Amino acid sequence: MTASMTGFARHALEVEGQLLVWELRSVNHRYLDLRLQLPEGLRELEPELRAAIQQAIARGKIDAQLRVEATGADVQIAFDAARAKALIGAIGEVDHMMVNGARVSPLEILAWPGVLESSVSPDADALRERVLQALRAAIDDLRAMRAAEGDVLRQSLQQRLDAFAGLAAQVRERRPEVLQEQRERLQARIGELDLTLDPQRLEQEVALLAQRLDVDEELDRLDGHVAAMREILERDEPVGRRLDFLMQEFNREANTLSSKSHDLLTTQAAMEMKVLIEQMREQIQNVE
Repeated sequence: MTASMTGFARHALEVEGQLLVWELRSVNHRYLDLRLQLPEGLRELEPELRAAIQQAIARGKIDAQLRVEATGADVQIAFDAARAKALIGAIGEVDHMMVNGARVSPLEILAWPGVLESSVSPDADALRERVLQALRAAIDDLRAMRAAEGDVLRQSLQQRLDAFAGLAAQVRERRPEVLQEQRERLQARIGELDLTLDPQRLEQEVALLAQRLDVDEELDRLDGHVAAMREILERDEPVGRRLDFLMQEFNREANTLSSKSHDLLTTQAAMEMKVLIEQMREQIQNVE
């Protein structure tokens, strides 16, 4: 299954007067880059939560945020004045060390971990299980979105791959015509110079020219790359890195094909191949 690295998921779960809200955002990245934001009282769960995400997602830059919101009407908020004063004092000391330091707003003080606390305190074990439950649900939603976008990417890649294979087939079919045109051009040049050339020597020159223009190996390798890419796109595993490497091989053979071309139509086909390779490469950057 080809999965995209772009996605978003939000899942909320109510627990004893509190609402656990998970938000997961994902964009493309070479590796798995995970940033986890947790309330102060739940930071001890970070290793377990991080492991749950790492087991489910192979690549991408993931921003995972958990918010705990009060839902009950009788919920009271405890304000830790001592912690707030200590924080303000520390900010003042740092401000004296800076030139034109930015002003810290009261809301930023209140958002500091531990300054405001809810009076609702669910059982720790029950809360842990609920946090993991909500995270797993958010991960499932994120993976579903990434899979849906990945299916679109796979179809687009297959369409471009079909176009690429068609161009390679055109070049292969034209090979005899190209050699015949080169033979005729050589004979015409000899005629213009009014030279008498032994037929056997002419055939030798044509053979040497055909050897310099031979692209059968490049076309065979390109056919192999096309078959390999079709197989990779059907795998039920992360395939982004394999496809990225394969694009380098595609590009190498297309460059060689272009450099050996002495025919306008073959050159145009090689250029179209390079355009398709670049389009596929850009799409593959977002494949997990």
